[in-house]
Amino acid sequence: MTTQQTRCYANARDPFPSKVSHYLHRAKLIDSIRLGLRSNPPSPSSLVPLLNDRLLDSFVVTHALRSAPSADSALSLVDTLETIPHFSHTQNTLHALATVLAKSCRTMELKSLIDAVNAGSFLSIGVSFMNLMQWHAATGDVELVLRVWEEYRLSGKRICTESYNIVMRLYAQTGKDSDAVQVFYRMIDEGAIPNSRTYTIMIEHLTNSGKLDSALEVFNTLPLMRIKRTLKQYSILVEGFIGVERFDEVKTLLDEMRVDGKWPERAMRLSLQRMKDAGFVQETNEFLEEMSPDERIKNIGYSVDSSDDDDDDEVNGVSRASGGDDVDGVQLKPWLDPRALASALQHWNRDEVSALEDAKLVWTTRLVCKILRNLNSVETAWEFFCWVAYQPGFTHDVYTVQRMMALSARHGRTELVDKLISKIRREGMRLPFSTIRLIIDFYGISKKADAALKVFHDDRTLCGPISKFNLMLLYSSVLRTLTKCRRNSDAMDVLEEMILCGIFPDIQTFSGLMYHFALNGDIKTVKKLFAMVRQCGVEPDAFMFKVLIQAYCKCERAALAWRVFEDLRNSNLMPDAATKELLVKSLWKEGKRREAAAVEENCEEINNVLPLTLRGHIWTVSSADLTSVFNIYSKSFASIAG
Repeated sequence: MTTQQTRCYANARDPFPSKVSHYLHRAKLIDSIRLGLRSNPPSPSSLVPLLNDRLLDSFVVTHALRSAPSADSALSLVDTLETIPHFSHTQNTLHALATVLAKSCRTMELKSLIDAVNAGSFLSIGVSFMNLMQWHAATGDVELVLRVWEEYRLSGKRICTESYNIVMRLYAQTGKDSDAVQVFYRMIDEGAIPNSRTYTIMIEHLTNSGKLDSALEVFNTLPLMRIKRTLKQYSILVEGFIGVERFDEVKTLLDEMRVDGKWPERAMRLSLQRMKDAGFVQETNEFLEEMSPDERIKNIGYSVDSSDDDDDDEVNGVSRASGGDDVDGVQLKPWLDPRALASALQHWNRDEVSALEDAKLVWTTRLVCKILRNLNSVETAWEFFCWVAYQPGFTHDVYTVQRMMALSARHGRTELVDKLISKIRREGMRLPFSTIRLIIDFYGISKKADAALKVFHDDRTLCGPISKFNLMLLYSSVLRTLTKCRRNSDAMDVLEEMILCGIFPDIQTFSGLMYHFALNGDIKTVKKLFAMVRQCGVEPDAFMFKVLIQAYCKCERAALAWRVFEDLRNSNLMPDAATKELLVKSLWKEGKRREAAAVEENCEEINNVLPLTLRGHIWTVSSADLTSVFNIYSKSFASIAG
């Protein structure tokens, strides 16, 4: 690097009064580039002064590319950058460009860029299999995605769930229904655990195919598997049922959205307005009000005849006003990155506060929640939470309070959670059920068993009436937290209390408890729990047997693992290959060679084909639920797959 280039980089890093000030100046530069890319006609020469700004770095370029209105404007920006001596591309800038090209289906330019990266034209910058799959999927090239996926699978690297998701979504979008179903089957068969995005793809596929009842059935199964139901899933179903005027189902979904503490997407506004026009005013008014644009947030921009005007009004991020009301001018919402702003706030001090106050940002519930979500320090989050409460036009609501509560519980700050609970009671707010459960789960991470029990016994009423099913989930969270905190006696007491109240644990809860006590060598309690399983009307599944075998093997009790294997066989079930190998190895290690040989022989006798990988996960997913979801999905397209 030349001395001049080094000086340019050093100037770009000149200290600002605060990191927030630095963020705001970069935001202003990003907005200027965004406006320049939208000038008509585009003028590369007008970008040169902006790109020579000492603040220009990969962060600014990455976000400018992501905000480009078209592939042509993004390529124009890159061409102009090549004339800037002090700039060089990074992984982020090239990936941003590739994403723009992919979404615009500019396959030739995308291929040229990938070839250049692979040829080493950009030094150490690389492209992963997942990058390639995502980009080719955006262009809709099924064949190319599958080719990359096969290379990925042959590479010896661990295959992530998202790669299955990409292929499954692409098949669903291109009308290859049976292939999409088979990808889900393959995901389970190969031991990958489907995530929320997997079920979003499935629900969208079913909904778009007119199979709304099946989509809703899958959606209603997710809490059983402890899968988080996302706003995207709610939006798909709400719009689908409104489209066929099944408003009763929509009312139920909206109620469940409140229980889950979800905001409606602004894209749902037209659909909900249609429902309101059909007479459902009370059910939709609250959501429509929340989706209304905040009139305090002004556009940035310029009119066609005022491009040379002074830009003093284009300052300080989100509250910048537009340069005029000319309808022919460029009008944009100000650029804002909550994650970057939160990063600038990580060390809360007087300079940061001063910069925030001078910026006169428009604080909304959504923005405050996003800032809180991206703050790593609970102390900083609390300082920000208290500070923003006094900013003009802003008042904390249940969404911001619950976000701060969850963060505090995650870090074990019980005193902050108690303060916020007092605020909830004092102001008559109602917490979503999901928040109560999340706090208890987080107390398990921060090892605060007593605090979790207090929330469970004293504070769960803050979310109003709790259904029997949700109460079972809440008990399960308490039990999991107590085992994490090694409060074994308390866990058994809560389990007995739960059953006496007529709330029976599901198979995941029993599996989690049995695994915990087996690893602690408490075989007596494990046997007690296993006896309780059938007493509660729960039938042990292959995964529960697998959990027991693994647990006994890990605590060097292979003889007990052998007995479980016998029970497994008597139930006409089979272990998967990994469990069988672990059992055989453990039996050999403990000198039980005859039993080890019997395991090998029996498995071969029952089935010469490798069995399906047992599906499930301790405390969360059961193989029965996964099988149920697969059956719903496959039968919906049975006539096609048949």
